[in-house]
Amino acid sequence: MASLKSFSLFAALTDEQDKRFSKMARISDFGENELVLDYDDESHNVFLIQSGRVRVILRIATGREVILGEFSDGEFFGELAAIDGTTRSANVTAMVNTRLLTLPRSAFLSILREAPDVSLQLMRSMSALIRSLNTRLAEHSFLPAKYRLYSELIRLSKPRKGHDSQRIVTPPPIQLELAERIGCRREVVSREIAKMEREKVVERSRGGLILADMGELNRRLSEGWNAGGD
Repeated sequence: MASLKSFSLFAALTDEQDKRFSKMARISDFGENELVLDYDDESHNVFLIQSGRVRVILRIATGREVILGEFSDGEFFGELAAIDGTTRSANVTAMVNTRLLTLPRSAFLSILREAPDVSLQLMRSMSALIRSLNTRLAEHSFLPAKYRLYSELIRLSKPRKGHDSQRIVTPPPIQLELAERIGCRREVVSREIAKMEREKVVERSRGGLILADMGELNRRLSEGWNAGGD
């Protein structure tokens, strides 16, 4: 039996609560690219990721897709439908072999009623998500595609070991996925990254896309905000 307390969301549970509620959860395995949840699904379970990674995608009427986010080990998703009882608002697909702990809505709501510290942790997580979505909404409202690309690359990157002034996006980002993240055509991303390579702002390597000149990248992003999206 998996322990809910092994997930940060439920770390505040007592041992008794953990034992009681963990019995209500079940383990599910999903293969790479396998659908976990679909848009308008009427289930209301909450999913906790024991291992693996999932991607959340919104499909719009024209057939285009927007990547809303990704979740990996120790994280959770599905809480919105569990809280308000409505249908799923997005598609969730496993990116790699993924093991999920599925918690029924009734158990999830009982935990929130019994354990105020878990409810507080959930509110903190949702606050962070709302702040992140607000930032992306502002970018889509005010910034042209190339500036949204700069911002997304910075968001996806991590410090490059041995190079204090640089960051790296690893594994190398797929241009179509970058386009789906920022809501534009793949050709726009391809053209802008090629231009950034010529200007030595980014570099390609086997390990990833190197953000070689962070000062210039941040300057360009500030320029975009100061221009107000003109």
